[in-house]
Amino acid sequence: MTMFLTIAVIVLIFVVIFQIAKASEYVAVLKGAETSRKQNNKINGFLMLVFLVLGLIGVWFCNKELYGKTLLPHGSASVEGERVDSMLWVTLALTGLVFIITQVLLFGFAYKYQEKENRKAHFFPHSNTLELIWTIIPAVTLTILVVIGLRNWFLFTGEPPKNAMVVEVTGRQFNWMYRYPGKDGTFGKKYFRNIDDANNNPLGLLWDDAMGHDDVVAQTMYLVKGRPVKLIIGSRDVVHDVGLPQFRMKMDAVPGTPTTLWFTPKYTTKEMREITGNPNFVYELSCDQMCGNGHYSMKGSIEVVDQEEFDVWMAKQKSAYLTAFPDKDPANAKPAADSTKTAAAKTEATAVKSTAKM
Repeated sequence: MTMFLTIAVIVLIFVVIFQIAKASEYVAVLKGAETSRKQNNKINGFLMLVFLVLGLIGVWFCNKELYGKTLLPHGSASVEGERVDSMLWVTLALTGLVFIITQVLLFGFAYKYQEKENRKAHFFPHSNTLELIWTIIPAVTLTILVVIGLRNWFLFTGEPPKNAMVVEVTGRQFNWMYRYPGKDGTFGKKYFRNIDDANNNPLGLLWDDAMGHDDVVAQTMYLVKGRPVKLIIGSRDVVHDVGLPQFRMKMDAVPGTPTTLWFTPKYTTKEMREITGNPNFVYELSCDQMCGNGHYSMKGSIEVVDQEEFDVWMAKQKSAYLTAFPDKDPANAKPAADSTKTAAAKTEATAVKSTAKM
C-alpha cells in the first residue's frame, strides 16, 4: 500500500509539472515571447527550490526506509573489517556533506539570482584563489583517504599472525570448494591436469604426494571465533571473486594466480543469529564477479564456531585421499580378530578333512 501511494504521488508531481509547462506555452502565445520568458524564469526558479526540498526529503526517506536492510546496522563480523567500516563512514560523511552543500548552493543560486530587470550579471571569468581552494582541498582529502585505504589493504593481504589457520578456497562454475591441511599443517601438491570430478578429485590433487594424504576438502567453510584465518584463493576456470560481506572482505579468484586474504572472525554463527534477530542467519561467501549464466547461484556458506566445536568437526572429516581410495581407509579394513577367527576356522576345517581321510 505504501509503495502504491509513493508511486501515485510521483506520478501526480509529474502531471502537475507537465500541466504547468503546457500552461506556459499558452501564456506565451497570448502575452508574447518576452513576457512569457520572464514568467517562465520565475516558475523555473520556484521549481528549483521545490526540487531541492523534495530531493532532500527523498534522500532522508530512503535512508530511513532502507538503512535497516543493509549490513551497516550490525557492524563488521571481523576485527579487520572494522577498519573498512571506519573508512566507509568517513567517506559517507565527507561525500554526504559535500553533496548537501553543493545541492543547496546549486538550486539556491538558481532561485536567488534569477533574472530581474534591475539586476545585471557580473562577468567573473577567473579566480586563482577559488581554483586553488577547490583543487587543493579535494586533492588532500582524497590523498588521505587513499593512504588509509592502502595501509588497510597491505594489512589484509599481508602476512597473518603466527596462530592463523589456513584455508584454501577454490571457485568453479558455480560453487566453492574448501581445503584444509591435515595434522601436518601442510597442503599437498596439486596440478590442474589431474582434475577429475568423476573420480573424486575436483582440485587435481597429486595422490603420490604423501603431504596431501591428510588434506580435507569440505563443502562448508568452518572457521574459529577469535582465531585469524588466511584464505589462499584460486579458481578452476574463469575469474571469480570471494565476497565476504559480513566480514567486509573480498578478493578476486584468478585461474593460475593464487591470491591471499586474512581476517579474524568476531562472532560465532549462533551469536550472529542473536545479534541480527534472524534465526536462519548464515555467513555467506558470494561470487562478486560476473562469471557466467549461473553466477547468481554461486554462494557458499560459512560456519563460525568455537575452537572445541571446530576440533570435533575436523575429527569427523575424512581426507580427500581416503575419499578417493576407500580401500585404503583403515576404517574399512576388517578387524584383526575377524581375520584370526577366519584363519582358525580354516585350520580346523583342514584338520577335520585330514582326519576323515585317515
